[in-house]
Amino acid sequence: MTRLVDLSPEAFAAHLTSLGRRRAYFVHDNGVVRSSHPELAEIAAHLLGDTRDYHRHEGVFLEVGATTGALFGAFVHNTTRGQGQGGLRYWPYGDLAGFLSDGLRLSHGMTRKSALAGLWWGGGKGLIARHIDHPYHDVGFRERLYTEYAGFVASLRGCYITAEDAGTGPADMAVVHRGTRFVTCIPPALGGAGNPSPATAKGVVCAMEGALAHLGLGDLAGKKIVMQGTGNVGAAMIGELVQRGVGSILASELSPARREQLEREFAGAPLTVVPAEPGDNRILAEPCDILAPNALGGVLNPDTIPGIQARIVCGAANNQLLDDVRDGEALRARGIVYVPDFLCNRMGIVYCANEQYGKVPHDAAIERHYGRDWDNAVYVVTRRALELAERENITSAAAANRLADALATEPHPIWGHRSRAIIAGLVVDGWAD
Repeated sequence: MTRLVDLSPEAFAAHLTSLGRRRAYFVHDNGVVRSSHPELAEIAAHLLGDTRDYHRHEGVFLEVGATTGALFGAFVHNTTRGQGQGGLRYWPYGDLAGFLSDGLRLSHGMTRKSALAGLWWGGGKGLIARHIDHPYHDVGFRERLYTEYAGFVASLRGCYITAEDAGTGPADMAVVHRGTRFVTCIPPALGGAGNPSPATAKGVVCAMEGALAHLGLGDLAGKKIVMQGTGNVGAAMIGELVQRGVGSILASELSPARREQLEREFAGAPLTVVPAEPGDNRILAEPCDILAPNALGGVLNPDTIPGIQARIVCGAANNQLLDDVRDGEALRARGIVYVPDFLCNRMGIVYCANEQYGKVPHDAAIERHYGRDWDNAVYVVTRRALELAERENITSAAAANRLADALATEPHPIWGHRSRAIIAGLVVDGWAD
């Protein structure tokens, strides 16, 4: 008999609606995971048994779009510091297990990312499962899709705040904003911060500088950088690196149009962009000073780590380690300094997180993250984590986790653990009925 988690997201959505349901939840309660409906108990058991990705998440909420039939997810990890915040990923998934795993890992990472950045936010993540039949380039379809997702977010009463992520753009955020106030990264024309990619890129480059300083290797001038992926963040990273006088950049990119665009934009710069196919990780084995994984997660694993020829790994992708214990140890054993992604790619969420308080030119609350004096600056925290790892003889991932997890226990100074009460209210009020 096929397990529910082995169904495709589309098949699971159809199964849920066949039960007369469009919504489902799974909430953590005194060491167990409770499902909204008895028919879904096996998914609750799957979550509890997922020791790699499930970390006492406060709530996992699912909904099937009323007209699109798409499967929506909102994953809320730890909201002790504030509402669970994280971007909305519109992406294809082979099965429900992969959909759940991605949301769990990403929301857990957001808890740590916000905590290390000194933000009063918790960890959250939004997902829309992209079906092969979705006309996802069609403006009308996207408007329906993101309108439905906005209603889903609004129904969660603020325990989850959505934002931009892979597959979702500023125009989509404008649609979401029409349907809910619980959204960030909305376009500047609507009073928001807009595209956070340049901020993310600058933060990753600051972390590279921190790692080089930790090793006594000077600054970025003259260094060889290898990059996997040149999307919005990767392209902005190229600009930052060129400004700092790097010796060369070798980057891989799936899209021919994107490659041509970058070659025109950075004509005369020491940049080479090579073609790649989905799942092609050969670029990770290129000799360099710094390797920057900028695509999707899980690329640092037993298949790729033995071939890495970089002194430092520091990139923009989320969840780069397929297993943060095993693969973090493998990098350390090879003498490779790894800067954990949730430490270095924080600036996307920092840039958007507090836009409800208004926009200031050259905002000091944002700019301080790029400096070297503030206690929570990217450069400073990078060095702190790497020094802790060296002192305690542990992996850099373990060191960053320790710093972040301690900060994540600090309750919001005004609202305390309010989102947990919101989730409890959703359950009592029959949100999934």
